[in-house]
Amino acid sequence: MDFGTMITAMVTPFDDKLSIDWTQFENVMDYLIEEQQSDSLVICGTTGESPTLTDEEKLESFQRAVKHARGRCKIIAGTGSYDTAHSIHLSQAAEKLGVDALLLVAPYYNRPSQEGLYQHYKAIAESVNIPIILYNVPGRTGVNIDPETTIRLSHIPNIVATKDCTDTDQLTQIITGAAPGFLVYSGDDSATLPALAVGARGIVSVASHVIGKEMRTMIDRYLQGEVKEAARLHGQLLPVFRGLFLCPHRVPSPAPVKHALNLKGLRVGGVRLPLVDVTEQEKQFIASLFA
Repeated sequence: MDFGTMITAMVTPFDDKLSIDWTQFENVMDYLIEEQQSDSLVICGTTGESPTLTDEEKLESFQRAVKHARGRCKIIAGTGSYDTAHSIHLSQAAEKLGVDALLLVAPYYNRPSQEGLYQHYKAIAESVNIPIILYNVPGRTGVNIDPETTIRLSHIPNIVATKDCTDTDQLTQIITGAAPGFLVYSGDDSATLPALAVGARGIVSVASHVIGKEMRTMIDRYLQGEVKEAARLHGQLLPVFRGLFLCPHRVPSPAPVKHALNLKGLRVGGVRLPLVDVTEQEKQFIASLFA
């Protein structure tokens, strides 16, 4: 399965009481598919505030996303956790709801060994029949899926891709050594173009919520051989890439991108504790990115 070059890790819209706003959920999907040109959507990933969503909320999100997408994009369900049995439970439930693939974050906090990581993913892969995308984000999880482990996992038939938030050296090692057809995606917006240059398939993005069309143009220019033009566009987009993650006080995602969407008139609400909304100073900074 090909998930395209630009996957958006979708925010979860909340109302004033921080319950999921299902009308806005569908509106955001339409906006990301039609206006921002996303090839696939990750539902209930980190950007979707998965740590604060209940299992019931996640499953309803998967069900609604599949129904509303109507085949216009691939739906990738975030079902990973630091508990293998729980990850299997959610993954099997998501599969029954018709999602196209699963995104499985590396187990966080308990920091398993490389063999533990391999066995964790192998057990989940053997419990379902749909494609699996690994998600390596050591800055959040406290553990790196080493290139050798990703390469080993790439030989399990339904583990078909990775979202890797490390440097291009690690991406290159994976691309060079992985099983044929295994897809590598960067998870760092500012590394989109460098990742493409070393052979990545594309990006799992947050910034594509607000500059998806521009990112699509940059990616297409590179793939069409217009490298200098792609580099010029990268330079134009870099302040937004960095700004959405490097607000004055390094506000954790998705608070900045949610505010950016609110500024655009897409009422996605705030964030659930322990995250907090952006301050007035941070709001001004985010607004300046699009001035």
